[in-house]
Amino acid sequence: MTLKEALNRATSALAAHHISDASHDIQLLLRHVLQITQAQLYLQLEEELAPPEWERFSSLLERRLQHEPVAYLVCHQEFFGLDFYVDRRVLIPRPETELLVEMTLDFARSHSAGRPLIIADIGTGSGAIAISLATNLINARICATDLSIQALEVAAINRARHGVDDRVVLLAGNLLEPLPETADLIVANLPYVSAIELQRTGPELAFEPSVALAGGPDGLESIRLLLHQAHELRQPRRCLLLEIGQGQSEEVLRLARNHFPEADIQAHRDPGGIERVVGIAFPG
Repeated sequence: MTLKEALNRATSALAAHHISDASHDIQLLLRHVLQITQAQLYLQLEEELAPPEWERFSSLLERRLQHEPVAYLVCHQEFFGLDFYVDRRVLIPRPETELLVEMTLDFARSHSAGRPLIIADIGTGSGAIAISLATNLINARICATDLSIQALEVAAINRARHGVDDRVVLLAGNLLEPLPETADLIVANLPYVSAIELQRTGPELAFEPSVALAGGPDGLESIRLLLHQAHELRQPRRCLLLEIGQGQSEEVLRLARNHFPEADIQAHRDPGGIERVVGIAFPG
């Protein structure tokens, strides 16, 4: 069987199971098996697929037919221009979270005043946010916390992969509790999917760790706790940036204003027009 025939057969199988982006997914899986680039794939379409390669490809295809996300099948996901190792111990990094990184970089660059900043990434998961920040802020020190020891194991893999072991500290614990000192900037992508939304989600989400998704009845359980813990942030030129879900901005803004009435609190929209990040800044 040629590569072209394998692609066509597998794409049809995915399409029959109503899996969107079937052609894109199948090309990724085949490239993963053969360890080739997109350009090489196009150049080799008429070449024969060896039996062991077909077996590995078929195995991945079967898992994709069960709706297992492609990122878990190929064990990597791009985020903020970097390649991250991922598996089922961590949530797959989403493009919409890049806004959180961009806003963190903007704040850090405008408030560093020539001194190294201490940044806390709360609920780090794969480490995508912390490591993206470390690669762009060479003088910053970043503490990345997570309740899940398994998630921190994945973050450690990515920390080593991108050579930032000396600037990203991984800490196990609940939200801000493991931090050794007060951070200048806290950035958090916490679980914010409500119980009802979690029941309505598609089959792919079932493969991701529920602890990284489930935010309680209204999705804001972890955010409420973080706001309660963040009282030490009440100092000039400090900031808290929170990623939130669609339709949550009004309630999160209310909660933030109740906790920090003196702060500058705003919601910021992602490229899709959704209010995705709430910023809580303390002037000074």
